[in-house]
Amino acid sequence: MKKYLITFWAVVLSAGSGFGQLTIEQCYEMAEANYPLIVQYGLIEKTRDYNLSNATKGYLPQIQLAAQATYQSEVTELPITVDGFSGLSRDQYGATIDISQSIWDGGAIRAQKENITTQAEVDLRNLDVTLYSIRDRVNQLFFGILLNDEMIAQNDTYLKDLQRNYNEVEAYVQTGLANQADLDAVAVEQVQTLQNRTQLVYSRSAYLQMLSALIGTSIDRDAELVKPDPGQLYGTRIERPELWLYDAQFRNLDAQKLEIRAGLMPRFNINVTGGYGKPGLNMFSDKLSTYYIAGVSFSWNFGRLYTRRNSLNTIELNKGMIAAQRETFLFNTELDITQNENEVAKIRQLIDSDNDIIRLRGSVKRSAEAKVANGTMSVLDLMKEVNAEQTAIQDKIVHEIQLLQAIYNLKYITNN
Repeated sequence: MKKYLITFWAVVLSAGSGFGQLTIEQCYEMAEANYPLIVQYGLIEKTRDYNLSNATKGYLPQIQLAAQATYQSEVTELPITVDGFSGLSRDQYGATIDISQSIWDGGAIRAQKENITTQAEVDLRNLDVTLYSIRDRVNQLFFGILLNDEMIAQNDTYLKDLQRNYNEVEAYVQTGLANQADLDAVAVEQVQTLQNRTQLVYSRSAYLQMLSALIGTSIDRDAELVKPDPGQLYGTRIERPELWLYDAQFRNLDAQKLEIRAGLMPRFNINVTGGYGKPGLNMFSDKLSTYYIAGVSFSWNFGRLYTRRNSLNTIELNKGMIAAQRETFLFNTELDITQNENEVAKIRQLIDSDNDIIRLRGSVKRSAEAKVANGTMSVLDLMKEVNAEQTAIQDKIVHEIQLLQAIYNLKYITNN
């Protein structure tokens, strides 16, 4: 499935840049497809296939060609005289071709192929772990942009409210209910709000450029990042790629045990040797001749018995270390899940309180505006209430984005 997704987004990336809407899930897929290490998936698979092909060729007949020419200082002589045989020549020549076909190798080739396959799986799962970590970086950038978007939108709304306040105070100046200092106080707040907007715009642009670099294509500054649903369900079952890596490492160690056991098994081969030389098989003939030898061979190397126990114990120790790493990972992950679940619950309660605070702050601000209109409150005191309401609104915006980020942190921690 990963291959199809990568191919799809490769087409998207090559088709051009710019998006109308962009979801965080699309960013995950595009970031993985754009990451330089992605090419190693294909390289690992090709290397595995080549190694498997080489191992399978062990079932084919093994052919060896040899030739030699020698001159000996002396040769074997018979103590008796034989008619037609005057003795061997000191110069001897020979060429042979040896063909050996394995009948049974004790499972060595099968064990070798299993080791190759499981080692390639370990390498692939290592890449999965590396690529999965990109999601955490995407989360930080994506929700950073969303926070800036929400703050900019609220900033624009606040500027409109300030302009309304400015117009009202300007009218109060004309009727004598306010003075120029009051009008300047509103103007100062407008300038500061514009400064805040500038900071937010540049911050959003920086996050957008970093996200564009991560996914490998330019995101239009007017593109809309789709805000996830805060009410979505999420699971707590851990499905992280690290667990797949640990499982693959266990399988690779089991394959290594198969190779050790196969190395203790006997071997049976069919051997055929054909030759042409002087002398041939007939030692009493000093002429060039052809010959062949055919038979079945049996071999059993007991040398590996000396290291078998230590090798198997080493594998078991490695399994124990991997098991300890797996348990540690699960323990830490469970702690992270608990912490983030509490964070989600806490932020939801804060948002409920934010709504009450905003409602109350709005009521206080409207009362202050009425008092200013009646001349019983100064504009400076009004601006304090306006700022207090604005702070409450911004707090809610921050909490809403923090809630989304906490939810997606949980999804990242569990891969659910």
